Formats: sequence, C-alpha cells, structure tokens
Amino acid sequence: MESVINLPAVLVADLVGVAVLAIILVTRGWNLPGRKGESRIMLLMLLASILNCVVDIVVAYADGRPGGFNHALLVAGNCYLYIYNMIVGICLINMIVKHIDRKTSVMHMVFFWVLCIVEASLLIINFFIPVVYEVDQSNLYHRGIFYYLFVIIGFTLILYGYIYYFISKIKNPSLRYFPVIEFLMPILLGTIVQMCVYGLSLLPVTFTVAFAGIVIAFQNECIYIDKLTGVYNRFELDKELKRLQSGRKEKIVAYMLDLNGFKSINDNYSHEEGDQALIAFANILVDVFGSVGTVIRFAGDEFVVLVRKANESNIEIYKQKTTDAVDRYNESSGKPYKLSAAVGGKVFDFKNEDTQDLVVVIDTLMYKDKNDFYKDNERKR
Repeated sequence: MESVINLPAVLVADLVGVAVLAIILVTRGWNLPGRKGESRIMLLMLLASILNCVVDIVVAYADGRPGGFNHALLVAGNCYLYIYNMIVGICLINMIVKHIDRKTSVMHMVFFWVLCIVEASLLIINFFIPVVYEVDQSNLYHRGIFYYLFVIIGFTLILYGYIYYFISKIKNPSLRYFPVIEFLMPILLGTIVQMCVYGLSLLPVTFTVAFAGIVIAFQNECIYIDKLTGVYNRFELDKELKRLQSGRKEKIVAYMLDLNGFKSINDNYSHEEGDQALIAFANILVDVFGSVGTVIRFAGDEFVVLVRKANESNIEIYKQKTTDAVDRYNESSGKPYKLSAAVGGKVFDFKNEDTQDLVVVIDTLMYKDKNDFYKDNERKR
C-alpha cells in the first residue's frame, strides 16, 4: 500500500509557509509595543510554526518509505505535529484572553493545563499503545481512535475563543481592532478539511495564514496604542468621539484621571521612574475599568476612560475602586513615593450633548478634585 500523501503539494504549501513566517520573524512583526507578554507568546508560536512546516515536509517525505530511520522520523515527527497543534492552539486562545484582559486568570490557567495534561498523556501512551496515531510496518501513518479527541479539543478551543471574544466585545467595543473571527477562521476551516480529506496536510499553511492575519491586526491596532503604557492613545479617543457623535446616540460615563505630584516623581527619582509610575497607573486603570470601558492615555500623566454603563452612581463607585486599587499598589510596590490620582467624571447623554464638550467638562472636574487634594494636604501639614 502506497502513501496517499501528495508530497509535491505538501512541499510547496509548507515552503510558502516557512517563507511567510520567516518574513514575519525577521521584520519583527511579532513584537508588539507595550505588550511584552503577548510578544513572547507570538514569538514562541512563530518559531514553533516554522519548525512545524519543516517537520510536516519530513513526515510527508518519510511516509510509506521503508527503513528504521524513516520509521523513527514518522513516529517522532507526527508526535511533534500533535504537540504543536496542542501548544499553539492553547497559546493562541491564551493570547486572546491575555490581550483582552491584560492577564490570564487562575481559572483559565487551570483550563489550559488540564487540556495540556490530557493531550500529553495520550501522546505518551501512544508510544506504547497506538491510540492517537500508528505507523505500521510499511511506515504508513494511520489515525487512531483518540485522533478525534484532539480534533474535538481543537474545536472546543476555537469555539471558546469566539465566545470569549464576542462577550468581551459587547463590554468593550474597542476590541474591533482585534478581529479574532478572521484569524481563527483559517484554522477552523483547515481542521475541518484535513479531518474530512485523509492524506491532505493543511494545518501548517492555515496556521501561517492565521499568523499573517494576527500580525496585520496587531500592527493595525498599534496605531491606536500608546507605546509606553500599552493602553489606547488620542487617536482612539478621537475616533470614539466621532462615532458617538455621528452614530447611535447613547449615554456613557467619561472620566479624566491625572497623577497628583507626578512632576516630583520625575524631578526626585528620574524620568525613567516617572515612566514606570505611568505604566503602573495605566495597569491599575485597566484592572479597574478593563471589563467595562476603554482606557486612553490622553497626554502626559492624564488618562481618559470611557465607560458604557451610564449610571450616575458609577462615577463615585469607580472613583473609589480606583483609589482603593492605587492604595493596594502603594502598599506592595516598595517604591519610595506614593501614587495618587485626581478623578473627574460625568454622565454624557449624546442625544442632548456634544462630544466637543466632553474633554473640557471632565478636565474641569478633574482639576477641581486635584485642587481639593492639594488643599487637604496643606491642611494636614
């Protein structure tokens, strides 16, 4: 029985994949400003994908060819292909979660580790009992009964990524710059076709297409990202205000936040330490508002937050949450200075108000809060 794998087709597809991935690697398309964690995940997946394309060529070449060496290549190579699909699938969904929430929760980590342990255990068992795949005496690859479990887990991850993205997008419309639909779709289609058409190798090239989509999406998003803090910049604010003014009129809560005594941090501890203070404050705001609003670095140490839950009581609730989060940071940071923020917030109903007034109004409210802060501190002295 001869191999059903079309070697020339596999060779062409995988070499194109290697070329595209190598370009992304060399041009540092994986490197995202202000997103070190996600950049590391991207680099790991990129290197694993290049190796995946190379291994896929080797496995396709060895399939059906006699000899112990080819047998060893098929066993080890197919094992890597399964490991790759497992690791990159989990890394991809983890990156989506991390990009949306800026962190990976314990619940998500447990979910990912359980999947890793299940799949890794099956691959270890497969060396003794061919339950996932088998390389027969003629060195031909055959799917095992648990092959379909890997497919089901892959579909589950993709479905989970879609659901998590759509739910998060409802809460945070700025995720429109992060088009999960587009770059998960090639992987979904490739998995379906490869499952249905035995002997066809599509996953390496579909992962390559997905990576190209991810890089384009991230680089497009970076236009709207502040490079120092990783939150959105003025471009995003301008775009959002135009949308609110010209689109469906709605209510939002807008905040202006400013670090008290920021100049003294720069003067007394260096501008580099001032940058670290800005990064820390931006992270605090993302933790407080990340699931309900959009955090924007307006200028210097000033930040704007747009929250779609328009409720007057939310102004004081989130102001207190911000104060509490800053206090927790001060207690654990070990820094020689303490962060403090002035906050001004207001509900805006764009059926009756103009977006041009938004920044002026919340800026005035913020400075009132700042003046009250300095007056209180003067009295305490």
